[in-house]
This record gives sequence, C-alpha cells and structure tokens, in this order.
Amino acid sequence: MAAAGGPAPIGIFALGYSGGWVTTIQSIDLTTTGNSTEFGDMIYSGTLSGGCGSSTRSIIAGGERGATKRNNINYFDPTSSGNATDFGDRTVSGATGALSSETRAVFEGGDFVNVMDYVTIASTGNAIDFGDFYQTQDSAGCASPTRGIFVNQSSATNAIQYITIASTGNSTTFGQLTQNRSDPAALSSSTRGCFGGGSYFGAQTTIDYITIASTGNATDFGDLTVKRFNAAGCSSQVTGVFGGGSDSFDSNVMDFITIASTGNATDFGDLLAANTGMGGTSNAHGGLG
Repeated sequence: MAAAGGPAPIGIFALGYSGGWVTTIQSIDLTTTGNSTEFGDMIYSGTLSGGCGSSTRSIIAGGERGATKRNNINYFDPTSSGNATDFGDRTVSGATGALSSETRAVFEGGDFVNVMDYVTIASTGNAIDFGDFYQTQDSAGCASPTRGIFVNQSSATNAIQYITIASTGNSTTFGQLTQNRSDPAALSSSTRGCFGGGSYFGAQTTIDYITIASTGNATDFGDLTVKRFNAAGCSSQVTGVFGGGSDSFDSNVMDFITIASTGNATDFGDLLAANTGMGGTSNAHGGLG
C-alpha cells in the first residue's frame, strides 16, 4: 500500500463532531491497515474544516461550531505528534474545502461567500485572496502538484471545478460527478482524484474518479463499505482512506481504496470514536507529486 520513496505516508484526521465538538487530531499509517492513534489537539474545535499541507507541515483551516463560524488556520508537523500551532486567519469564516501543492494551500468557501484564499505553507500569516468560486458554499478538495480540484459539498449538485494552484484567479468548470450529491469526501494521487460518499435523498456509498490533468465527467470507481456523508479523505500516492461521516448516526469507520485501480473500498480500521465532519490530509497526498 505504500509508494516507493518519499516520506513515510501518514494520514491525518482532525476536529469534527464526536458526541460533542472536539479538538482531537488523530493519525494513521497509510502503509498498512489499522486503527487511528491519538496525535494531539487543535487550538479550536468545530466541524466541516479543510485539511491540506506539505510533506513536512499539515494545515487544518476553517469550519464551524454551530452558529460560530471559524476563520482559524492551524498547523503542525505530521511526523511528530503534538498540539497544533496558530498559523493565521482566513479572509472569511465558515465551512471550507482545502487543497495544496508542496508550497501553497488554497481554501474555498465560507459563510455563503464564493471566496477562495491561499497561504504559503512554509510561512505563517493570514490568507490572501485567490479568486472566486462558482458557488457560495464549501467544497471538498484534492490536487495534483499543479492543479486543484473542488467538488461542491453543501448542496446536492454534481459540479467539479478546477484551479491552477501556482496562479490566482477564478475556478473553471471541469465536469460533473456521476450523480448529484452533497458532502462527498475527496482525496487524490498526483494523477487521479476520487470522491466518496455524500448525500442525495439519503447517504450514498458511491465513489467516483477523474483524471486530474484532463477535464470531463467523473467515472464510477466502486462503493464505500457503508453509506455516509461528511466523511474526510486522506491519501498517499497509492492508497486513499475515507474516515468517519454520518448516515442515521455518526461513524467510526475507515475504509480504503487503491487509487490507481477501481473497485469497492475495503475496511481499514476504526477511528478513536465515531466522528463526522473532520478535516483530512497527509504528508504524501497527490498535490505533493
């Protein structure tokens, strides 16, 4: 399940709702299956945050805690357990999707605004305007080293949009998911993006995939092990893991796919507890090449 070369791939899940708002950061070893391990704590609590980062720094940003909308950006070293540190603030507050290359993180969404903003991962400070997204709601994001992909999360649409990470500007139409749904999770290798679960007249198991360097509609990949929406995704170049989420109750399920293939997901292990609306990232995801 591990890619050759590069850092040992570590997956991160943070924040969420687990019987209450949590600050928890948990990690998994993406080279094998097994349960998550407690990593540390975020400075703030909430759900519907965005996760991204470089090979040496993980970033979790935004989210909401009920009526409280978050503009926080926190960071930490994914290879060394411990608590998060303040990075700065987003230009807007609220639920967000995130994606990154090795050098730049881009966040989309907020409290019903169409803003995208970005930070330079190796520094700290407040985010800067990137451009406009086609909708005013948060999205799930994944990336290659050059191109970022967002799929809409907060309304039941099938739209996929893309950006060029190293530049600034508005998002551009990529194509469509195989079905309308809100709140899917996203993950990627450097060549393929995958989108799992979501809700459309109930929670879904569908996994779709795209080739990031092209444009066009998504193709069916297979199914998650259980129906859910508001799951989080993380990945190495080889393995993608979908964690948590909700159906009629919150889930502690993690399942995995081999990104370059197609087929149904397989059980990976369990989260520390049932959790929904986490932010997910890794130190070896598709945006890092």
